[in-house]
Amino acid sequence: MTNLPIDPILPELLARFRDKGLAVLQAPPGAGKTTRVPLHLLENGFCSGRILMLEPRRVAARAAAERLAQGLGEKVGQTVGYRVRGESKTSAQTRVEVVTEGILTRMIQSDPELSGIDCVIFDEFHERSLNADLGLALCLEIRDALRPNLAILVMSATLDAGPVAALMGGAPVITAEGRSFPVETRWLDRPWTKPGQRLPRFETALADLVVQASHECEGGILVFLPGAGEIRRVENLLSGRIKNAEIMPLFGAMPFAKQRLVLQPLAEKRKVVLATSIAETSLTIPDIRVVVDGGRARRARFDVGSGMSRLVTERVTKAEAEQRRGRAGRLAAGSCYRFWTKGEEGGMRRFPPAEIESTDLTALVLELALWGATDPAEMEFLTQPPVGAYTSAQAVLKSLGALDENHRITKHGKALAALPMHPRLGQMVLKAGGKQAALLAALIAARDPLRGAPVDLTLRIEALDDMQKFQRNHPFQADRNLLSSIRTEAKRFDRPVVKPASLGVLVSLAFPDRIGLTRGGDKGQFLLSGGKGAVIAAGDPLAGARLIVAADLDGDTREAKVRLAARVSESEVLAWHGERVKNLDICAWSKRDRMVVARQRKMLGALVLEDRNWRNAPPDAIATAMLEGIRDMGLDCLNWNKAARFMVGRVEWLRARGTEISHMDQVSLLANLDDWLGPFLQGCKNRSDLKNRDLMPALETLLGWDGKQLLDQLAPITITAPTGTKLPVDYSGDQPSISVRLQEMFGMTTHPTVGPDRLPLLIDLLSPARRTVQTTADLPGFWASSYVDVRKDMRGRYPRHPWPENPAEAPPTRRVKPRV
Repeated sequence: MTNLPIDPILPELLARFRDKGLAVLQAPPGAGKTTRVPLHLLENGFCSGRILMLEPRRVAARAAAERLAQGLGEKVGQTVGYRVRGESKTSAQTRVEVVTEGILTRMIQSDPELSGIDCVIFDEFHERSLNADLGLALCLEIRDALRPNLAILVMSATLDAGPVAALMGGAPVITAEGRSFPVETRWLDRPWTKPGQRLPRFETALADLVVQASHECEGGILVFLPGAGEIRRVENLLSGRIKNAEIMPLFGAMPFAKQRLVLQPLAEKRKVVLATSIAETSLTIPDIRVVVDGGRARRARFDVGSGMSRLVTERVTKAEAEQRRGRAGRLAAGSCYRFWTKGEEGGMRRFPPAEIESTDLTALVLELALWGATDPAEMEFLTQPPVGAYTSAQAVLKSLGALDENHRITKHGKALAALPMHPRLGQMVLKAGGKQAALLAALIAARDPLRGAPVDLTLRIEALDDMQKFQRNHPFQADRNLLSSIRTEAKRFDRPVVKPASLGVLVSLAFPDRIGLTRGGDKGQFLLSGGKGAVIAAGDPLAGARLIVAADLDGDTREAKVRLAARVSESEVLAWHGERVKNLDICAWSKRDRMVVARQRKMLGALVLEDRNWRNAPPDAIATAMLEGIRDMGLDCLNWNKAARFMVGRVEWLRARGTEISHMDQVSLLANLDDWLGPFLQGCKNRSDLKNRDLMPALETLLGWDGKQLLDQLAPITITAPTGTKLPVDYSGDQPSISVRLQEMFGMTTHPTVGPDRLPLLIDLLSPARRTVQTTADLPGFWASSYVDVRKDMRGRYPRHPWPENPAEAPPTRRVKPRV
């Protein structure tokens, strides 16, 4: 084998790895770490058991196993083997096994000690996939608790090694220098797309750039595209446009035989490889001298609409762009064409986020629960998962019956964890089974294979069952390659029928929070059982359905647009989700109707499946609801007649003067509403009833007997005039007052007082015409002074009324002098 940049540091790696059993290896793409390190450890007797090497993708795992086996002059499956989803090539003599990262998790869950495995190598760890982070955390715990001799090596092309080494207990960091030739970078002169400007679609413009690069440069061309669909379209656009060229797609879902051809030298023709991001670091493609970077990558992101991780297309980061650029300088000087301007590069992020920060965590939470961990902080994650996403995933798993109330895994959860699919999809495969469930699981996990079709999932199942018949009956365009891929994937999910179920029921098993009930009014408006709103375009056939189940939404948190759904009947919902249906007696205040509403409802989450009047609602429940109504409307809704207002005024006047008595201010009355008013609301159901309900009994009860006695003593309702007339005391002003005709006070020589401090009443002395002639707080003083002037003035105006010279000794009277 030829010398590679990694070779000089292999002895140091071996020595330091042997010393501690932990290490971090940094080496740029093309240095040879994937090809050299496992064999170097094997050939130097590093361990007696197997070496397990993890790769982030199936194509990379197969290719790595091929190259390692070639290095030994053997076929794959002998000393070197591989295991990926749905495929395995190993034997009893296999010592180095290359696996995808998810395979390691399954191995650990079935055998926590990793029996027979002495060394685990995490290759391309810089990609920070969710499974790699989980795998490393599990391996570190195994080493700490079960296998102290388990060796762990983390290898990366571009990674800040410090945090990883610290996570691994201060593991040594070994760095290998790369070897590359200069690469000229070429940017677009102007952005290929501008707002409001009609330009070719992405694939057309990129194909033109590839043709330009083929004219300006020599050697093989590697074109980076986000996914298989874009690759197919660009392949068609390039057909016949580059002389003596072999256009070669490369993406993960391709048959391995075709992938292998791309990875072999091509002698007679110019190689033009159209690849996804798998060609950034994981694979070595010979003959490449030119890179054309489309600037897009497809990543796993948590999609609120589907409730699962979904591949989304995003702009690449600067780190990814540099990885791609480096592919042009492996064998000789090369060129890199970037499908963006140099100015746009400033707005690009430096690194892609770790998958654990942005993807659906439902599967991760289930794996941790299976491991026995309910708190991610218990695990040695390089990046801890976001708390909100983790809690949300726990809630989903509880709704599926996979976790109990303490977030511990259930028997059903263990069965879900054993399936090679998202727990939501596993739910319908386990609960119902059958071919349709398998097809539906594969369909929901993939992209929509129909373009421009209504949202009904039935159409997709028809296309999967019989494509020819579907095209005869429907005008919608279908992605045949995607349909084929879905059928292939569904074979892995197929299970015997457990219980026959309709399409709508199957979807409801996976998405019990997405059962939608029409809201009436405009067609297509639905409320989902999880509490959110959803809408189907009015012209869609499913818009008129009473009940649907949404499998895919656009993620809007208020009114989500339904992208895929199925019809379901109420009888099916009750039959399959009966344990979720709750019979609720509701007695509550309606803000809209301004009245107490008493209903008996059959509820599925937020959905009201049945609603009828609760005729015999308990009086206490009605009173409690009425109290909520009073809080909603405010105390002004009560019957504050003159007597009630007068009592509150007296009480608050006394409290202001330091007397210990019940509070009757607005804040206190509202705070204690249940205690003083609740028992007096029997029969009240609306505002009109309140306006007819006398408040005095409730206020008197609030005071209590002692309080009422104290109130009457210190703040009496009336003062008795010498004539016997009851004079009401007004406590609303700064000083309590009474009004009385002057003649009725004759003979009174002691001024009346109120309150604990014997405050003199303010007396408005009135003329016979009930007009104020004098206001005084000292009646004896008035008789002795001002009365003389008042008498002179009043005698002439009111000659028939008595105006004695000595009012303090005159008899009080309400009468006038008889006419002579």
